[in-house]
Amino acid sequence: MSGRTRSWLFRVTLAAADLLSPEQRARPLSARPAPRPCSPAQGSLKCFLGALNMEMTEVTGVSLKRGSLAVEDNDSLVPAEEAKRLKVSKCCLIKGQDGLENNSLPSCENVPRLPDDSLSAGKSTENSDAQLEEEEEEEEDGLSEEDEEEEAESFADMMKHGLTELDVGITKFVSSHQGFSGILKERYSDFVVHEIGKDGRIIHLDDLSIPVDEEDPSEDVFTVLTAEEKQHLEELQLFKNKETSVAIEVVEDTKEKRTIIHQAIKSLFPGLETKTEDREGKKYIVAYHAAGKKALANPRKHCWPKSRGSYCHFVLYKENKDTMDAINVLSKYLRVKPNIFSYMGTKDKRAITVQEIAVLKITAQRLAHLNKCLMNFKLGNFSYQKSPLKLGELQGNHFTVVLRNITGTDDQVQQAMNSLKETGFINYYGMQRFGTTAVPTYQVGRAILQNSWAEVMDLILKPRSGAEKGYLVKCREEWAKTKNPAAALRKLPVKRCVEGQLLRGLSKYGMKNIVSAFGIIPRNNRLMYIHSYQSYVWNNMVSKRIEEYGLKPVPGDLVLKGVSEAYRKMLTADSLDIDNMRHRIRDYSLSGAYRKIIIRPQNVSWEVVAYDDPKIPLLNTDVDNLEGKPPPVFAFEGKYRALKMDFSLPPSTYATMAIREVLKMDTSIKNQTQLNTTWLR
Repeated sequence: MSGRTRSWLFRVTLAAADLLSPEQRARPLSARPAPRPCSPAQGSLKCFLGALNMEMTEVTGVSLKRGSLAVEDNDSLVPAEEAKRLKVSKCCLIKGQDGLENNSLPSCENVPRLPDDSLSAGKSTENSDAQLEEEEEEEEDGLSEEDEEEEAESFADMMKHGLTELDVGITKFVSSHQGFSGILKERYSDFVVHEIGKDGRIIHLDDLSIPVDEEDPSEDVFTVLTAEEKQHLEELQLFKNKETSVAIEVVEDTKEKRTIIHQAIKSLFPGLETKTEDREGKKYIVAYHAAGKKALANPRKHCWPKSRGSYCHFVLYKENKDTMDAINVLSKYLRVKPNIFSYMGTKDKRAITVQEIAVLKITAQRLAHLNKCLMNFKLGNFSYQKSPLKLGELQGNHFTVVLRNITGTDDQVQQAMNSLKETGFINYYGMQRFGTTAVPTYQVGRAILQNSWAEVMDLILKPRSGAEKGYLVKCREEWAKTKNPAAALRKLPVKRCVEGQLLRGLSKYGMKNIVSAFGIIPRNNRLMYIHSYQSYVWNNMVSKRIEEYGLKPVPGDLVLKGVSEAYRKMLTADSLDIDNMRHRIRDYSLSGAYRKIIIRPQNVSWEVVAYDDPKIPLLNTDVDNLEGKPPPVFAFEGKYRALKMDFSLPPSTYATMAIREVLKMDTSIKNQTQLNTTWLR
């Protein structure tokens, strides 16, 4: 077996529950790559035997190797070697299951603003990027709520064309209990995610106090400038006008007043310097640029106390926003670039999530002030540290999930939850990995691997059925009609999305250079297409593996033997050579990694509650607890029943797949919207 085959293919390792001792069940196997064999024949056996003689770890589950990394599967993990290359520019994904562990491609439906350095090919000039940002800000502000409501009403109809689990290889269950129905995320507050930090502690927002620091400016810095002065300063800071400075008259001229104005400008508008000038007998504070455009991305160093850690770490509580959108909002209010923020993993949109964030040289005082300005956000638990956070450093996520209007009896619920706790669930890649429209993202990934670039362009831009914003539909229609990238691009109010960036690349490089045009899309987003195809293959192979062999380890689980023909057959059908997966573009030749087949959640608990009003919250959040709100009071015999469940998952796993095992039902949006057509509201 060639080395390049082993670098991409997926291998299976299984530690079946019925083959383990009680001690092993409590501390099951975690796979690690087997050594390179001396010869193909002997190596296959040695790899398998070596894999069964592995160290015991606390991580639950059994493994299957798939090509490449698992990027933010459970809103969380990227392997260490890849994490070094991933930046804050990592996008959220197609607005599929709005926030069930984001992991698809960013489209114009739900697009975070990317930092300029996230573009990896087809470099644009700084002026064009700045102009693009300005156009987007103006056009985004013009989107009407009426358009949003109209599209929400037709969402269920549009999702009739969406994917089902069967379409992406999700077909098997490991438990034998009888399933029942329930509504997932009838309200976004029914899905609460708390990050598990690198120290193993579940992260909560429970402290809004600001660390005492004598070098922090007074609170007056937030009020001393008028709205008009702030607007002029922001335009100067972002090079949006031709002026080289802004002069602010000191009306009540005192040294203390001048000091506060100096502090306000320097702290609220990083990159600007100030000086005091006398003009016709009046005092003015003059703001100007000292270090050019780089100052925006590199906050002023000499203003930061040397004794204080360079990074302010804080806990971010957010509602109905994904992580990148939240960071874009914070950076906009702080007037800084998004790439000075760091985090350990992205989190759901349609959920309440709590996670740790770090930001470079922004004071806790400034961050805490945002609590007065922003809705559906809360920042707290501030501390200064020497280092930022890195993707993948977290140990997992703790989920609190409410499934409303369940049909199962108490006995059925008991059996289902006991099975989840003791047996676990199949670690499929969830539906959000594959998009929400009639063109699955794995099809784009397959076309990339086939070097079929015209097909890649067509799949991304062509009209399709499914849930999409009206302006994106118009963009696709214009493209289908004219094949004019500039004309299609003008239909988009938000241009920093996959479709917009590809159209911009085609405008720049021409229709005959699709590879360079596609390269304008940030690298992480391009790789998502490849990962989607690999996930599609992995899901299908896991289903076939469990169908043929059940939960028993067999020779070939860690090497390409036993199930190899299934891989070969599937990839051959897709015009790919299993023995030569090296791509002529290096980015698309990806290394391999092990992935667990079975995951057993930790800290599993549950209760069935009754309620009458479908609009009332059924659990308290961290903010509720901070405000001293009492816990919900449930009806003794209500009109509806709900299942409240708590569980912890390791990184790179999907909570929706755990819920699927409990309910024994399809978790796709297509199916969920049939149960609940008002879930968007």
